[in-house]
Amino acid sequence: MRFSFYFWGENELEQQVDNTRPNSGRFFFNDGDFKFPNAVAHLVFWPLFAVGFTLDLWSKSVVFEWLETKPGYTVSVVDGFFQLVMAQNAGAAFGIAAGKRVLLVTVSVVALLAIIGVFLFGQVRKRIVHVALALFAAGICGNLYDRIFNQGFVRDFLDVYYAHCHWPAFNVADSLLCVAVGLLIISSFATEKPCRKHAQPHK
Repeated sequence: MRFSFYFWGENELEQQVDNTRPNSGRFFFNDGDFKFPNAVAHLVFWPLFAVGFTLDLWSKSVVFEWLETKPGYTVSVVDGFFQLVMAQNAGAAFGIAAGKRVLLVTVSVVALLAIIGVFLFGQVRKRIVHVALALFAAGICGNLYDRIFNQGFVRDFLDVYYAHCHWPAFNVADSLLCVAVGLLIISSFATEKPCRKHAQPHK
């Protein structure tokens, strides 16, 4: 914001304000163009979020209950590569911050609120980003539920391995988070083409 001052007389001051630049009221939104997500965006985000969250909790409950009846609590799906196991993780990915339940719950809640905030106020236009945000929210909620109601432990049952090397066991919520990251990477390359107005030739 620029101010120019002109002296018209003694003790008289006129302030001229240059309105060519956005003022403080336009810090987030330009010229009052802010709009909440339309109905289609809500129909993409909320149902997908609910389905992902429900699928994660359902799969954990069913698989863990089933594995409790199996010898060694393990079932091989693809020999030498993939199996179902009963594992509980007290930390984040790769066991990071293990045992710090309050910290992990706090970070999850903040991340969830941030994602919902981006969806509602970020003026996101791409459907693929709406899908990614929904998957992010579902994945965070799935693991957050376990941290709150399962004594701080997240239930994992998908185990990918080769020989004696095992990738850390994961669950549906973790898979949703990975898919969401992939979609955001894809969306970053699918940039929208700017509209161009072609000038009509003068006769």
